[in-house]
Amino acid sequence: MARRIGIGDQVAITARVLTRVTEDRVRVSIPGYDFPHSIIDHTKVNRGQQIDLKGEVRRIDENAVMIDLGPLVTVTVRRSG
Repeated sequence: MARRIGIGDQVAITARVLTRVTEDRVRVSIPGYDFPHSIIDHTKVNRGQQIDLKGEVRRIDENAVMIDLGPLVTVTVRRSG
């Protein structure tokens, strides 16, 4: 049985690589986040590949979770079940 997430928990979000911006930076699309996000990448992922972004939960609202991915990113919560 899955437990609820809490403030301070480490979580992972699966993002999709949109494009390479520079040799060491890619732009990604994060589900539930309406803005492109740029991250440093040394693994040389390609466009369309998925990448896990890990961060600490900073705030939880009714329909959103704020995660520290470097900058704070607020994503919409999808409830299952």
